[in-house]
Amino acid sequence: MPRNVYGPDHEAFRASVREFVERSLKPRAEDFIAAKSIDRAVWLEAGKQGLLGLDIPEEYGGAGADDFLFNAVAAEEFSKFNAAVSSCFGIHADVCPPYIVDLGTEEQKQRWLPRMAAGELICGIAMTEPSGGSDLAALKTTAVRDGDDWVVNGSKTFITNGYQGDLIIVAARTDPSKGAKGITLFMLETGMEGFTRGRKLDKVGQEESDTAELFFDNVRVPDANRIGEEGRGFIAMMERLPQERVGAAVSNTAHAFQILAETIEYVKERKAFGQPVGTFQHNKFKIAEMQTKLEVTQAYVDDCVAAHAKGELTAVDAAKAKWWSAQVQNDVLDECVQLYGGYGFMNEYRVARAWRDARVTKIWAGSNEIMKELIGRDLGL
Repeated sequence: MPRNVYGPDHEAFRASVREFVERSLKPRAEDFIAAKSIDRAVWLEAGKQGLLGLDIPEEYGGAGADDFLFNAVAAEEFSKFNAAVSSCFGIHADVCPPYIVDLGTEEQKQRWLPRMAAGELICGIAMTEPSGGSDLAALKTTAVRDGDDWVVNGSKTFITNGYQGDLIIVAARTDPSKGAKGITLFMLETGMEGFTRGRKLDKVGQEESDTAELFFDNVRVPDANRIGEEGRGFIAMMERLPQERVGAAVSNTAHAFQILAETIEYVKERKAFGQPVGTFQHNKFKIAEMQTKLEVTQAYVDDCVAAHAKGELTAVDAAKAKWWSAQVQNDVLDECVQLYGGYGFMNEYRVARAWRDARVTKIWAGSNEIMKELIGRDLGL
């Protein structure tokens, strides 16, 4: 079925993203894995190509696209390369900028946004804590007012871009008596005394992503680094999570489509019992099921992307797109590994790495179980 969500300008942008992937990402793929991060030179190249400032207005050095469809195109093309790079770029360029653009002061926008768009400041967002998981309202990191500063104590974990990030949006509890209404957001910067990082976490997949623990030991953060109003941090996160979740759905679907396409080419060539393994009826039916399931998923995700571009996507519909696409992706890639046989279990084969990379998508950006809880509540259950 033809996709109707994108126009000529989006497709022209897609071509430029693909060129960047071919020129700047693919030749360095193994280097990213070895370093467990994307090197700084690549971030700067992405910034020069205008790929990191789509959500940033032109007056602050960004593209000023003001159209989520461009974000979705970038996410699709990065995900076809691999899930980890899409995640790192997505957090920096898709998830973090709206906090500063929507909630920041003029001084904050001038201070941070141009360098984020240029790839000079790598940004991350620190919500998750070791004891909290998806329960953001129960976070334990604290920020206590001291004159014109806040003193931050606590820790965060599983933070994408956490190891080499220069600027981290940190959710902290500023009023323990108010529950979710006592949470405030702060921008912590590299070099602040008491702000340290643990090692790059050794993950099952997505080695290219520099994921780390963050530690705050009496970090003095000026009030000028507070983002938004005091006590409205939880609301700010809830308002912006739909963009993160629909972005995850876009990435999930594109990643699965790419690996399925490669698998189809493989089973056309790989022979067993004197014929291509793709011609066996069982395998043919499996591939037909996967292709159909992904196309149906794509149709719903495209509708969500179009709705979000108009400002009409609900948190519940974003939750549906997130959990469903994550589940479908994992189901499809598991079948792709099976179709490769023993080779599908070898790390040198892309399908094996993609299979491992995909597993976390059922956990992050709110676990699939949390997504179903949101949907169930909306149904009055």
